[in-house]
Amino acid sequence: MYTIKEASVRSGVGIPLLRAWERRYGVVVPTRTPSGYRLYDDAAIQRLSAMRQLIVAGWSAQQAAERVGASSELEIATLASAPMATEPTAESPGVTADASTADDLVARLVTAARVIDANGLEAALDEAFSSGRFEIATDRIVMPALRAIGDGWERGDISVAGEHAASHAVLRRLAMAYEAAGDSAGKRPILVGLGSGGRHELGALAFATAARRAGLPVLYLGPDLPPESWTSAAKTRDAVAAVVGVPTRADVQRARAVFDSLRSARHGLLLAVGGDEAGRLAGAGDVIQLTGDLAHSIGTLRAAIGRAPGG
Repeated sequence: MYTIKEASVRSGVGIPLLRAWERRYGVVVPTRTPSGYRLYDDAAIQRLSAMRQLIVAGWSAQQAAERVGASSELEIATLASAPMATEPTAESPGVTADASTADDLVARLVTAARVIDANGLEAALDEAFSSGRFEIATDRIVMPALRAIGDGWERGDISVAGEHAASHAVLRRLAMAYEAAGDSAGKRPILVGLGSGGRHELGALAFATAARRAGLPVLYLGPDLPPESWTSAAKTRDAVAAVVGVPTRADVQRARAVFDSLRSARHGLLLAVGGDEAGRLAGAGDVIQLTGDLAHSIGTLRAAIGRAPGG
């Protein structure tokens, strides 16, 4: 038997999400110690792992829970042991909640940030990421909520503490999804991150996660990475591409410095930029502009890599 922390590590499902799946879908029913602590057996670990694999493959949380609930122990073991390549059926597509539900969740996230309600943030994020595919929930709910929270902070409606609480709650979810998406070991990686001094990493991490889920060999380097460190990573890992995030105007010059360093040391490396200020690098003819939603940006990058020599 395993504690909830051990179950989280073994299944690859974060503790907040594990509790949400247990509460909302009944995908596992743990036993309780006399003190009330949850305990999970091996069968529960497999059910959690199977549900995670289905969601990584593009199923909504509701569809994944129904599939796990209808599966035999052997089928669950098979689902848990290998990533799924199958999308949901046409009769039950993995779409997100409708526009009104998305707007409601955005409003709930903003309100929770305003009153610094950690439980409210977690509950709204549970619903957001359970409403459909990661990419659609991120594009339609999470990122709009973060922009609204940032606007609220600038107006003085939301405190620094509230903005930080919301950002770090999202950061934890994205980091968990990035790890759950697996790795493409042995392939030349696509480096993703921000330049020196860049700290608004959520957009870059969301892109890195979605790209991993799409099967691209992404290596996320994180925020605040100096140009020489980008170059060192590109050389060490024989990278095929570098994607630099420019969420703010200050990040534009930082990205230019990264690209200049990479050009001087890595001839032929594909360079790409994404984020709200990506258009300010439009004059750099060798830099691919990743604009639009996550799926469109990933498609643009995949096509560019395919056209590149050796791609």
